[in-house]
Amino acid sequence: MDWTRILVNTAGEIFAPTTAAYALAAIGLNVHFGLTGLLNMGQAGFMLIGAYGFAISTIAGWPLWAAVLVALAAAALFGLLLGIPTLKLRGDYLAIVTIAAAEIVRLVGRSTALTDLTGASSGLRGNSYKHTFTAASPFPDGNLAIGPFEYSLNSSNSWWVRIVGWALVGLACLLVWLLIRSPWGRVLKGIREDEDAVRSLGKNVYSYKMQALVLGGVIGALAGIVYVLPRAVQPDSMGRPMTFFVWTILLLGGAATVFGPVLGSIIFWVSLMLIKSVMRAGVPESVMRTEQIEQFGWVIVGVTLMLLVIFRPQGILGDKKELAIDVR
Repeated sequence: MDWTRILVNTAGEIFAPTTAAYALAAIGLNVHFGLTGLLNMGQAGFMLIGAYGFAISTIAGWPLWAAVLVALAAAALFGLLLGIPTLKLRGDYLAIVTIAAAEIVRLVGRSTALTDLTGASSGLRGNSYKHTFTAASPFPDGNLAIGPFEYSLNSSNSWWVRIVGWALVGLACLLVWLLIRSPWGRVLKGIREDEDAVRSLGKNVYSYKMQALVLGGVIGALAGIVYVLPRAVQPDSMGRPMTFFVWTILLLGGAATVFGPVLGSIIFWVSLMLIKSVMRAGVPESVMRTEQIEQFGWVIVGVTLMLLVIFRPQGILGDKKELAIDVR
């Protein structure tokens, strides 16, 4: 067993673009659930809308900044359309509606009627929308090795994607930290604990919920952009499982914390890569095939989520008091 290769591949997940994308998505979900108490089970829908908005705008010839703005505006509009009829719902009912909304986005994206726009089930190829992002890189073409890690400077799975992805994660963490300390954030936490009490103080609970839903969705759209930069926009890769992974990451790191989503994403992807790498190298093909090892890795993720909810719902960095949410 080549432990050097296994450990290098595993350590590379710490700062991988996918890890950054899921950290961003979990930060957005943290605004929904950790701060406001909204059980949003459709974060993948915001991510897919952000990815489509960015990719379609770029393919249409829009510059990078405009494509990003289109993605964020589309996510904000989706949040408004989703929130207007649903934010008076609580607990399980809101969860059901949001997961259904995310599925609608996925099914519309893979519809054959929109093949020219979204690529239907085949999606949009990465080389059709990444050129503006690559052109914005200040680095020359070629590879760069930092210690044992060597990646291209400007290609899909590049240092440039990593730098931008983790810079956005840092900015999102700073934003959440400022919100938690602000009067606006304190109102959100009050809504999470007892929205009737907040309403009795004259606060417009519906408006605050809407603001939180839109803000978390916009952060989710940024996560969707980062997620598709190293790959293609494929609707089926951003379905229900993605939302469950984001929830696992948030609960693992700790809801209502600043760095919990980041820590959760790193632990999630590093652990998954380690499990899969060790099993591929140590388990004979006659015992378990490669695709079975992939499936077994996700089984472990599911079991981990169940254990988290049962034994440590506050996560690694969280406070159990922060999860005192009314789900009536």
